[in-house]
Amino acid sequence: MKVFLELSTIRLSLMSQDISAFVPASCELLGLGEPTHQEPAFARLRNELFPRLVEHGFRSFAMETDRVAALAVNDFVREGAGTLDSVMREGFSHDFGELDGNRRLVAWMREYNENRPVEERLSFHGFDAPMETMSAPSPRCYLEHARDHLKLDLDFAGLFGEDERWSRTEAVMDPAMSVGATAEAGKLRVIADDMLITLYARAPEMARDEWIKVKTHLSAGLDLLRYHKQCARRLDRAERYPLLAATRDALMAQNLLDIRSIEAGRGPTLVFSHNLHLKRSLGTWLSAGAIVDSLLGKRYSVIVGSLGSSGTIELPEPEAGTYESLLQSRFPTWGLTTEVASGRKRAAIDPMKGYFPIDQALLDGADAVLHINTA
Repeated sequence: MKVFLELSTIRLSLMSQDISAFVPASCELLGLGEPTHQEPAFARLRNELFPRLVEHGFRSFAMETDRVAALAVNDFVREGAGTLDSVMREGFSHDFGELDGNRRLVAWMREYNENRPVEERLSFHGFDAPMETMSAPSPRCYLEHARDHLKLDLDFAGLFGEDERWSRTEAVMDPAMSVGATAEAGKLRVIADDMLITLYARAPEMARDEWIKVKTHLSAGLDLLRYHKQCARRLDRAERYPLLAATRDALMAQNLLDIRSIEAGRGPTLVFSHNLHLKRSLGTWLSAGAIVDSLLGKRYSVIVGSLGSSGTIELPEPEAGTYESLLQSRFPTWGLTTEVASGRKRAAIDPMKGYFPIDQALLDGADAVLHINTA
């Protein structure tokens, strides 16, 4: 594995398009953020940068999508199981399988892995929990998957009831409609926890890849039970959303740490996600990045994404004096830097666009900034 430059040897005002110059030798988990999921330029640029990181020893990629669904993508890129069409349709959540940039990345990873020894092949991971912003499914299918693979004599169908009582929007948004605090949900949490102990006890009898897949399903079921329990807490709206967002990010952090445990010894992992999940800075709730940083220390690095303008989300040129405007003047197309001049936060746009501009807190918790001048 090639050794990265230590950041301490790089002058603070470093500007470059060489991402390897921004990765310290201690880094095992590199976060690459974007300020919105809706601007495709970030995925296109990510697809250019990841192969460069692979040349420097990176062997895995993780993105903000359902971890269980992504198992199918990993089987495709590593073993050729299924087809590109099928894994793009079934291996992603949040409609990320419909994005051309993600399709191109998966196709490239499969092409790279073909005819390579198993130990050198790239891996694909999702690190999100199996939930949407306003709904979370029943844990039933995940726990049944683990039960069947462990060959346990458990009949807990009566405890779950109909899947819709878990998955409907009201079960997440209205504590009175939540299933999470019921006696049945409490019993399921105990059963799932016991199943996890059984899984560890069975590890010597199972192939490692099989064990990891069963644990991933079982963990997803437990995560959903925990999330639904938080949904049942009777809080006002101002407290409720930060609690659920913090719970989701805590589950993301747990998944990232688990992924690093799986990938340990093979090389670092690139994590691609929204800035809000990767940042170190403290906000209304603790992000996955802040949690991982507190536990991994120098083994975690983060590059946050910055956007000048975008026709896709109708984002105009940044106003003079904003961080994005200052970055625009330095990068004709795109670039990376460890220093951003003092500026001010950009005016907000329609929150439904999912775009969050640069602010000082985000910069304070970043090792570098990737700015795209124009889409």
